[in-house]
Amino acid sequence: MTPSNGPSRRSALMKIGIFFNGAVGVILGVPIVRYILSPITRDRRAGDESWVSLGPLGQFPEGQTRLATYRSPAASASDGETAKIPCWVRRIDSDKFQIFAINCAHLGCPVRWFPQSGLFMCPCHGGAYYSDGSRASGPPERGLFEYRNKVERGNLLIQADRMPTTGAPVSRLTNISLDKPPCA
Repeated sequence: MTPSNGPSRRSALMKIGIFFNGAVGVILGVPIVRYILSPITRDRRAGDESWVSLGPLGQFPEGQTRLATYRSPAASASDGETAKIPCWVRRIDSDKFQIFAINCAHLGCPVRWFPQSGLFMCPCHGGAYYSDGSRASGPPERGLFEYRNKVERGNLLIQADRMPTTGAPVSRLTNISLDKPPCA
């Protein structure tokens, strides 16, 4: 057998294998790199907040708590119905509202409003919350998570780009004074 002048079978298969492995590496690597770089590439200008309308004020009678939904500002067209996020809206008076995330502060199960007792109840572990979202009983160590809200041109808006977290509720942050020591 004499060696041929062209590439050997072994080197040709090696090049094809390297090409396919490289292609698979790129396919798997792009989402990972995109995820890692997303905080850098996200377009966040100072003061750019996503205020989403929950609807006209007439949908929320004074002194009542109602379920409302909004479409997540981070949703894509392929998200469909899963992009709708529910929340509880409590209208205190003509232009004062409390908007609660539907999730329990314990493990995130969806809470239900029971107007007869004036309580939000969690079916998973028996957590209960008063109508103002504060903890009534059960395993949750804090009240319901709250959204920032405002009224503009007869519509109720919430700040939907910042999901409520396990920190202090947004509406109660304004009552905290950093100059005074906490009461003992």
